[in-house]
Amino acid sequence: MTRSRDKGLADLEARIGHDFADPALLGRALTHVSASPARRDSYERLEFLGDRVLGLAVAHMLYDAFPNESEGELSRRLAALVRKETCAEVAEVWGVGAAMRLGEGEAQTGGRGKRALLGDICEAIIGAAFLDGGAAAAEHIVRKAFSDRMAASGQDLRDAKTALQEWAQARGLATPRYQLVARSGPDHAPFFEVVVEVQGFAAAPGSGASKRVAEQAAAAAFLAREDAAKGKGDT
Repeated sequence: MTRSRDKGLADLEARIGHDFADPALLGRALTHVSASPARRDSYERLEFLGDRVLGLAVAHMLYDAFPNESEGELSRRLAALVRKETCAEVAEVWGVGAAMRLGEGEAQTGGRGKRALLGDICEAIIGAAFLDGGAAAAEHIVRKAFSDRMAASGQDLRDAKTALQEWAQARGLATPRYQLVARSGPDHAPFFEVVVEVQGFAAAPGSGASKRVAEQAAAAAFLAREDAAKGKGDT
């Protein structure tokens, strides 16, 4: 018998970009050990798998995107993209916090906002997608979530908004402007969509579980797009 999907998980699947044939895998990826009767039923084993899957998928993505870069340059970009902080940012964009399954104690101590835990859950979701749909499904998720961050990955790991502001200033342009275009979801799990506008350039969109995250995503998307356009112009 087919079980109906929880609407919150269905919305999360839409943001991740993968419909799970086995929703229990996604449920396990969201389950902290504090809410699991058996440790093996928590996210931990999926995180172990997802960490390796993420590394391979990002390496493939970088290999395709930067054909003229050396192994050392690619390695620096890889390290920036697969670090826990970046994974936590992706989890925030997905709105994972509201969907996490936590024990009472972990929830009361702010587990839904813990950066290390968000990073772990991001990797667990990628591992779950790999088991559910294979390497292609996992790589699709990674490319969708991490491609906007590729431009910033070769920099000094400053936040994307700061990087974009400095990019604009270096070209004598006005400070980038961020506009909220939509807000959806319940009060406890909102979802924001913004665009960033830079004088003389097409706007770039971004989304996330907070305005800050959505603005960072928009800035990263703008930088990734212009970096890609520059690369095409150099060939």
